[in-house]
Amino acid sequence: MKILQYVLVLTIMISSLAYADDIAVTIYNSNIGVVSENRQLNFKKGTNQIEIQDVPALIDPASVRFELAGNNKIAILEQNYAFDLVSPDQMYLKYIDKEIELVTEEGNVFKGILLTAGGGAITLQEDSGRIKIVQLSKISEVNFPVLPDGLITKPTLFWKYSSDFEGNADGNISYQTSGMNWTAEYVGLLNEDDTKLSLNGWASINNQSGKTYDNATLKLIAGDIHRAQPEIRGGRGYVKTMSLAEADQAGFEEKSFFEYHMYTLPRKATVANKENKQISLFEPSTATVEKVFLYRPDSNPEKVDVALKFVNSEKTGLGMPLPAGRVRLFKADTDGSKILLGEDRIKHTPKDEKVTVQVGTAFDITAEYKMLSQNRVSNKVEEQQIEITLNNRKDSPVTVEIEKKLYGYWEITQADFEYEKKDAQTIICKQKIEKSGSKTITFTVRYTFR
Repeated sequence: MKILQYVLVLTIMISSLAYADDIAVTIYNSNIGVVSENRQLNFKKGTNQIEIQDVPALIDPASVRFELAGNNKIAILEQNYAFDLVSPDQMYLKYIDKEIELVTEEGNVFKGILLTAGGGAITLQEDSGRIKIVQLSKISEVNFPVLPDGLITKPTLFWKYSSDFEGNADGNISYQTSGMNWTAEYVGLLNEDDTKLSLNGWASINNQSGKTYDNATLKLIAGDIHRAQPEIRGGRGYVKTMSLAEADQAGFEEKSFFEYHMYTLPRKATVANKENKQISLFEPSTATVEKVFLYRPDSNPEKVDVALKFVNSEKTGLGMPLPAGRVRLFKADTDGSKILLGEDRIKHTPKDEKVTVQVGTAFDITAEYKMLSQNRVSNKVEEQQIEITLNNRKDSPVTVEIEKKLYGYWEITQADFEYEKKDAQTIICKQKIEKSGSKTITFTVRYTFR
C-alpha cells in the first residue's frame, strides 16, 4: 500500500509544559526502572493544570513522586495519564460521524461525513446524501480539521494542582517504569594449561520503556527485589514539598545498598528507547580455576560434563560481587585465534562463594549407568543395586566427580568406594581413571517408604 500523507490542520493550546533537564535512571534485573528527573516547572497561582510530557509509555503513574525545591508549596489534586496517541487509526476512530476531506492520486477531492474506515477503504456520506467508498490504495492525502480531544502526540501526565505562588520553580519528579532490564555478561579467556581464567564483565541494558534517557546518571541494581502483585492502576502520585538533595558526584563504585549491590557508572550515558547497550562492569581480572569432570547420571547417564570451578575470593584473583548473568568461555589456539569452549549462567554470587561454570561435555570420557537389580524386600522397603562404569579415552589420567541423587528415606548398605553426603538427597565421590582405562563401581541402596 502506498504511504498516505495525513495533513492535520491543528490549533494546539499547550501551556506549562515540563521537560527534564537532569535525569538519573536506576535499572533492575526484573524488567523495571526508576527514573528521577529535575525539571523547571511554571506554575500559576490558584488551581490550574500542568502537562508533564516526555515520560515513558510504560510509566506506572501510581508511582509518581514530586518534590518542589525551596519554600513554595503546591498540592497535586488530581493526576491523569494520557497515552491515547495520534495515529491514522485513532484519527479515523475519533472522526466517525464528522467531516473529513480525501484527496486521491488523480487529484480528486471528496468531502463528507466519515462513516467507516476499514477493510482497505474509507466510506463517506457526501452533502447530497450519496455514499462514497474510496479505496485506501487510491488516496494520497487525508485532511482533518483539528486534532480531536483526547489525542496527544506523546504520553503525558496531566496534573491538576493548587499553588500558593506563581512563576518558575525547580522540582524533582521520580517514577517507576517497566520495560527496562539489565543482565551481566561475562567473557572469560582460559590459559593454555586450564588453570587461569581472565574474566571481564559487561552490563547489557535493554530499554523498551518508550523513552530515551539522554545524558543520564546510570545506576544498576543487582539482586532480586520483591514485587507486589499487580493491581488496577490508578490513584494520585505522592507529593512532598522539600529541598532537593545534591547529586552524588562520586566516581565509579560498586557498593552494597540495602541487601543488594549497586553499580554507579562514572560518567553520563544515554540509554535510547528500543536499544540494547553494553557498558563495562569491571576490567579483566585473572582468577585461579580448576577444570573438573562431573558425572550426573540422573540428568545424563551417558555423558560426563566438563566444568570450571573457582572461589570468588581475593585470594584467587576476584573477590567482587558477581551479578547473575551469562558466562562465555574462550581459549586461544596456537595461532592466537579465540575458540568458544561453551557458555553457562551463574546466579548472583557474593564474594568468597564457590562458582561452578559448566563448559560442555567431555568428548573422550564416557559413562554407563546400570541398575543390576531391583528387589522389593517388603511393602515398605526396596533395594537397588547400581553399577557405574567410566571410560577414559584420553592419553592422560583423569579424575571424575560423581554426583548421584537419592530419594526419600535411603541407606547405602554396600559400596566398593568411599563417598560423602553433599546434602540429604545427594552423595558424591571422586574416581581416578588411568589413561586409556576404565573404572567400575557398584553400590546397593535401600529405600524405605513411610
